[in-house]
Amino acid sequence: MKVLAINGSPRVNGNTGAALKVMTDELERQGIETETIQVGNQSIHGCTACGHCSTSAGNRCVFTDDCGNEVTQKMREADGFILGAPTYYGGMPGPMKSFLDRALFSSPTYFRGKVATSVAAVRRAGGVDVLHQLNNFLNLAQTVTPPSQYWTLAFGMNRGETAGDGEGIQTLVKNARAMAWLLKLIDAGKDTLPYPEDEPRILTNFIR
Repeated sequence: MKVLAINGSPRVNGNTGAALKVMTDELERQGIETETIQVGNQSIHGCTACGHCSTSAGNRCVFTDDCGNEVTQKMREADGFILGAPTYYGGMPGPMKSFLDRALFSSPTYFRGKVATSVAAVRRAGGVDVLHQLNNFLNLAQTVTPPSQYWTLAFGMNRGETAGDGEGIQTLVKNARAMAWLLKLIDAGKDTLPYPEDEPRILTNFIR
């Protein structure tokens, strides 16, 4: 089994990366393979709602000159994934938002039943909003989210400061441990109790 960690920070070795490493280290201790991919330092087109991905082969996005299609495909192939982002004005950075808009819009059924979670790095308080933003994507993608003891936040301003957040680190470890448990549980039961059958989506527009 494999989990893909998506780093939405422009800093490769910043606090978001450190938080993700805490989680991937625990997953690997639990026997889960991991891979971390940096998207926050990339130039990524935003979604233009052109609809190309709904008809293209493999539901690929029309933009082919950035990492969007490649990373989205890795997410589809993984058994689970982690979304990580720092806090910019109470929200995630633009490149991460642009990537997730395209990844999720082009993959309306690919992530059903996958195990996924999120983590935010924050100096003080805005990280809860970042988690809500990230978790909105996870909820709409119909993923299964593992529990923990608190919001999955890592506090720190300067590089490396999250290591001093004892409660935050414990929270991330518990979340990753629960993620590994869910992955194994789903894998063990998928043959005897498959995911509920899907059905065509009903879209109700309120403007007539």
